[in-house]
Amino acid sequence: MTENILNQHRNEISEMTIIPSGGGVFEIKVNGKLLFSKSELGRFPEDGEAENLVKEAI
Repeated sequence: MTENILNQHRNEISEMTIIPSGGGVFEIKVNGKLLFSKSELGRFPEDGEAENLVKEAI
């Protein structure tokens, strides 16, 4: 997923940080805006969902 996002948006993204955590936390943020939260939705993103969310946000 990370590789897909970077490949699709290499000219728009200057930095990407992955922060390992526990307890089932999985969030995607762009410029401080929360785009996806596993704890809120109770699931991981579907295929292509994370990439689409990032594309819409940048």
